[in-house]
Amino acid sequence: MIDQAQQLAAQVGVTRACAVLTVPRSSFYRPPGRKAPLPASTQRTAPPRALPEAQRLEVRAVLNSDEFCDHAPRQVWARLLDQGRYLCSWRTMYRLLDAFDEVKERRNQLRRPSYAKPELMATAPNQVWTWDITKLRGPAKGLYFYLYVILDLFSRYVVGWMVAPRETAALAEGLVETTCQRQGIDSDQLTLHADRGSPMTAKSMSALLVDLGVVKSHSRPHVCDDNPYSEAHFKTLKYRPDFPDRFGCLEDARTWCRPFFQWYNEDHYHTGLGLLTPASIHYGHHQPVLDQRQQVLNAAFAAHPERFVQGRPTPQPLPEAVWINPPKEQETIAEHSSLNSSTKVSQSH
Repeated sequence: MIDQAQQLAAQVGVTRACAVLTVPRSSFYRPPGRKAPLPASTQRTAPPRALPEAQRLEVRAVLNSDEFCDHAPRQVWARLLDQGRYLCSWRTMYRLLDAFDEVKERRNQLRRPSYAKPELMATAPNQVWTWDITKLRGPAKGLYFYLYVILDLFSRYVVGWMVAPRETAALAEGLVETTCQRQGIDSDQLTLHADRGSPMTAKSMSALLVDLGVVKSHSRPHVCDDNPYSEAHFKTLKYRPDFPDRFGCLEDARTWCRPFFQWYNEDHYHTGLGLLTPASIHYGHHQPVLDQRQQVLNAAFAAHPERFVQGRPTPQPLPEAVWINPPKEQETIAEHSSLNSSTKVSQSH
């Protein structure tokens, strides 16, 4: 359209050509996508009061010097006046620092190392274990007993636990080694995940894991949700109705924990496991339970199909994989698969 206007303008003039073709005259003189250079007369020149480049660098060097790096520009300006020096106004100091993105702490700061987010996945028992230590109140204020718990990530089965009077790496090493032997862990089979407590990061613990062929994994510092399954397990333990406020002695704590872990592994219907027990998932005894549940649901559906508006009921499905910090791609795939499965169910019904 602009090219046509230019051709017509040569015959009837710019104003009439733009009116006939309904083209704005501004677009005629400056077509879209073609930036005309600014005339030399309109180009911005440096103000006469601006500091020369050499003086700007001098002011910046003074502000970042050891003497003034921890002072605000106003303080630097006043101190320089008392020393008989004037470089520029304190407002200019602020503008100069802002130009170099230095309106902030200018001293050298300790840079913490960046820790990678642990991403762990388990598709079967004895692939990933998580473990942690929690305090149990003793008979007097300030006296505690320490509960060590090792949890299988996929089955939520407590594979090992111990109540001890102290929190030490030596006790943790004994528990880990004994649990690996009891579960028949082979070399390069298991990943052991924990936070960054002193027993977890001890050199002796690292050496033991190397000897056992176990890969170690740690949470990021000060990140509370990098070990969520162990934390959730401790909440289940401490929210039990019969959990005492204090334990009279070490043997009292052990006596209470024995039936709790028996209940948790054998009788607790875990919501993350399709309401199955951790022991049935850990040792592969869950399929007969699911088959029996399906038979009961089939009978209920045959007796009263009108009560099941979504069609024939099925037991809650088991998770195919359990993650600690799943990657974004995995979360997207899981969301799409859940949407597709729900769509298929609604279409079939």
